[in-house]
Amino acid sequence: MTVNLLFVCSKNKWRSPTAEAIYRHDSRVKVRSAGTSASARRRISERDLNWADLILVMENKHKKAIANQYRYLDIPPIIVLDIPDDYQYMSDELVAMIKTSTESILSN
Repeated sequence: MTVNLLFVCSKNKWRSPTAEAIYRHDSRVKVRSAGTSASARRRISERDLNWADLILVMENKHKKAIANQYRYLDIPPIIVLDIPDDYQYMSDELVAMIKTSTESILSN
């Protein structure tokens, strides 16, 4: 079964697009990325939340933002990865952190 996996960070600039790139060709998932900030390159939408089976956010503040903004929706499970905004797009350390966190979730 394929899981619709939504990665979320603030500006959809480095962390969530990196995660989307890592999992783009993984047959276990269909993947999207979005940001919670008004200045995000691709802002999270109700359509994203209705599409997703699971949401992986980089920080707890992203989980809170989604819960507050979309409290009227039946939101899919949200898991916080605890990955700070300290990395550039596709940096080796960021890729490793995303893979470690996401694989532990996908293997359950």
